[in-house]
Amino acid sequence: MDVVRQQVGAEELLHIPDDGFRYELVRGELRRMNPAGNVHGRVAMSFAWRLARHVDENRLGAVYAAETGFKLATDPDTVRAPDVAFVSRARVDAIGEVEGFWPEAPDLAVEVISPGDSYADVEEKVFDWLDAGTKMVVVVNPRQRSATVYKSPADIVVLAETDVLDGADVVPGFELAVREIFA
Repeated sequence: MDVVRQQVGAEELLHIPDDGFRYELVRGELRRMNPAGNVHGRVAMSFAWRLARHVDENRLGAVYAAETGFKLATDPDTVRAPDVAFVSRARVDAIGEVEGFWPEAPDLAVEVISPGDSYADVEEKVFDWLDAGTKMVVVVNPRQRSATVYKSPADIVVLAETDVLDGADVVPGFELAVREIFA
């Protein structure tokens, strides 16, 4: 991840020409991220389609893909784009159709660790999500074949491949065997 330049706003980020990279805006710093590799993309999609199927069947809200930006803070702006996100039906209905970035944090953010991700970068994302009001952050680790669920800085659960991820009150009724994420 490269810091491209300082003091960019969310509106500028929205209008950056497509150059094949993904960008996030973190406290005014534009950060360029490499395109996802094979394993990362496959694991993110595996999680996303299972979540989307459950959300759609139960009319729970909306699931978003990796390129979707969520505006977490203003002045300086922070816009993050998780690998998978979920926003509840009540919040989707209350905010309505949005052009540009979703104006708040999602209820669920899923981050899939890439080989080039540092522990510090992943932790920074997790705490940005939680600080902005995300109710659950799931960090999927393909190398370890595990998932770590964060509901607060103190409520952290590491799930092994043999465990089941539970959407609890964030995504009601959603259960996913961790091994299925890697299938």
